[in-house]
Amino acid sequence: MHDSHPDGESPADGDFGIRRLDGRHVALWGWGREGRAAYRAIRARLPALPLTLFCGGDEAADAHALGDAALSVETEASAGRLGAFDVVIKSPGISPYRPEALAAAHEGTRFVGGTALWFAERPDANTVCVTGTKGKSTTTALLAHLLRAGGHRTALCGNIGLPLLELLDAEAEFWAVELSSYQTRDVAASGVRPKVAVVTNIFPEHLDWHGSEARYVEDKLALVSEARPHVAVLNAADRRLAGLGARLPGDSQVRWFGREDGWHLRGDLLYRGDARVLDTASIPLPGRHNRGNLCAVLTAVEALGLDAAALAPHAASFAPLPHRLQTLGVREGIVYVNDSISTTPHASLAALEVFRGRRVALLVGGHDRGLDWTDFAEALSNRPREAGQPPGPACATPVAIVTMGHGVPHQNGGRIHALLEAPAREAGFALHAARDLEEALALARGALAGEGVVLMSPGAPSYGVYRDFTERGRHFAQLAGFSPEAITAIPGLGIAP
Repeated sequence: MHDSHPDGESPADGDFGIRRLDGRHVALWGWGREGRAAYRAIRARLPALPLTLFCGGDEAADAHALGDAALSVETEASAGRLGAFDVVIKSPGISPYRPEALAAAHEGTRFVGGTALWFAERPDANTVCVTGTKGKSTTTALLAHLLRAGGHRTALCGNIGLPLLELLDAEAEFWAVELSSYQTRDVAASGVRPKVAVVTNIFPEHLDWHGSEARYVEDKLALVSEARPHVAVLNAADRRLAGLGARLPGDSQVRWFGREDGWHLRGDLLYRGDARVLDTASIPLPGRHNRGNLCAVLTAVEALGLDAAALAPHAASFAPLPHRLQTLGVREGIVYVNDSISTTPHASLAALEVFRGRRVALLVGGHDRGLDWTDFAEALSNRPREAGQPPGPACATPVAIVTMGHGVPHQNGGRIHALLEAPAREAGFALHAARDLEEALALARGALAGEGVVLMSPGAPSYGVYRDFTERGRHFAQLAGFSPEAITAIPGLGIAP
């Protein structure tokens, strides 16, 4: 019998400290880095707790090699088997909206992630949680950079590349934690209130995991609507966030960035209210949208009770993250820019805008999650955008766009190509179709004729062709003639100074 209700909410809902798992039927679902971190954390607290691991057949041998007599390994996570457990600790990439998970939850199984376990174990940690459709990694890393520059021992961890549970017993003054939309509900599930929660923006993404745009937005905003942070830092320029403040729990203070009474940009100039603080033009944050992330960071720093204006100049020494508008170098007159992290059409448009005035060949296309590319096509068209506006594209116009994935199942290159045919004629850019990245790169080089920027900003995930955006970025670097190993490290992961 489960010790939880049929709707999946247990009497102890909101309290998932690891030791509270003792005496329950517990399973792990997923054996990636997060799954292995959860296993080690549980074993550190409960070395004899019987565990069942659901994983892929190719991972089972690795789990068996542990020699853990209290660990059973199964390769089929059916509704019936999942429903036999009180608690299933799942890896973030596994959606709780899968039919087998929903069926098990209906029978009383509670699904949580490693993020919930960590928060329950570390209720007094000074956490700054950062989420958002785009910009969350840069924002989190920049936050850690500025805090460390101020002499504060700070952890940089979470979705950015270091699971929280790998730092279960580590000590830090502040915790800069990136959370994906797969993890935000776990904070609320832990019952622990973050000190600060930052939301950079909200655009449709990960619809295959969440099932709908509405659910994606709801899950993403659970970090501020359900986790009840002491301070919620929100982007006033984002239409979905702008109206959210009044709907948050009354015990959460709301602080805005991107409006004139707080941290905001006027052109390249950074202001705090009416006080000019610095010129951001030389800060290594490509694009106005990335410099806007600096405003989010400084607002969060203030929410921690620190002097943000004193720390702001240290942004000049920030090392940009890989695969995010990353300039790899120049080969035969062509600049190669790796923006493999781009997984939405909006991100591709933002990347293109960074190179306004340059000759750009843009590479787009990847796994088809059903996102609408109509706005992307409209932005590139030469039609009037609103009544009274002159005709002209709403964004920088490339020399060429190459759509990738033609003839490959579950890739969206063909769909994007069809949408761009009319804008290409109207705005005068070349439009090419490629089966894969190698062919796309050759077409882009040809279109630039030895001068300009090859910008890989796909606007779609890499699934089906590459393991993840990192592998895609590494392949792009290799094809362009650069070392894949030299471009992938994320500076500052872990705890420093």
